[in-house]
Amino acid sequence: MLDEQERLLAQMVEIRHPMVDSVEASGAIYDDLHAEGYLRQHESFYKWLVSLLHPESGQSLLDVSCGQGSLLKFARATGLRAVGLDISPIAARQARALLSSATVGVGDAECLPYADSSFDYIMNIGSIEHYLQPYRAVREIRRVLKPTGTACILLPNTFGLLGNILYVWRNGDVFDDGQPLQRYGTLQQWQTLLESNGLCVFRTHKYERAWPRTWRDLKWYAMRPYKFLRVFLTPFIPVNLSSFFVFLCRRAA
Repeated sequence: MLDEQERLLAQMVEIRHPMVDSVEASGAIYDDLHAEGYLRQHESFYKWLVSLLHPESGQSLLDVSCGQGSLLKFARATGLRAVGLDISPIAARQARALLSSATVGVGDAECLPYADSSFDYIMNIGSIEHYLQPYRAVREIRRVLKPTGTACILLPNTFGLLGNILYVWRNGDVFDDGQPLQRYGTLQQWQTLLESNGLCVFRTHKYERAWPRTWRDLKWYAMRPYKFLRVFLTPFIPVNLSSFFVFLCRRAA
């Protein structure tokens, strides 16, 4: 089984920076990235992701690799009991500062410090592709997800038309976002990774850019109309050529 998982990862495009051979090494790099304010998305992005869950007030949500806590903020605004976990102590501290009463821990996504069947919803947004052993993280998500729960997982496409394909056309190489370890996979490769480790994909969304849902984001787009064009082009891009996939999953039987 392990050999099958490693073969699947070997088929993906991988960018691995020097000295990335342990969770501790990755954590130190993420401390630096978060200290400099990187890895934060627009508010509309997080609001859109939370809306995909159709969340019920009072239920529990875990954001694995929660970063600086932006998604937790919008999850709590819908009435969810939101908890975060990140490998970076600096990110966790920033998340606690954003949400003074939030529970945000420091830990490894490949070994979650929670009991079985603990959460109604689990989010993992653009993080599984950065783990040393992503299949372990998927199994952990499955373990702590309730039998009736939903996991929302965003992953990058090797062949994103407005992502890697356009970037390769312009630069001759795949995009490196500066994180310690980056993988790109196809829709089928990512779905196989999820479903061979205990999850069942029941819906897939494509993602390019989020429609503005706040005045701040609308102002940002107004100053960058070429970015807004990507929002309008999204309906015309096939799922297999989208820049990112958002998988909604349940626990497999």
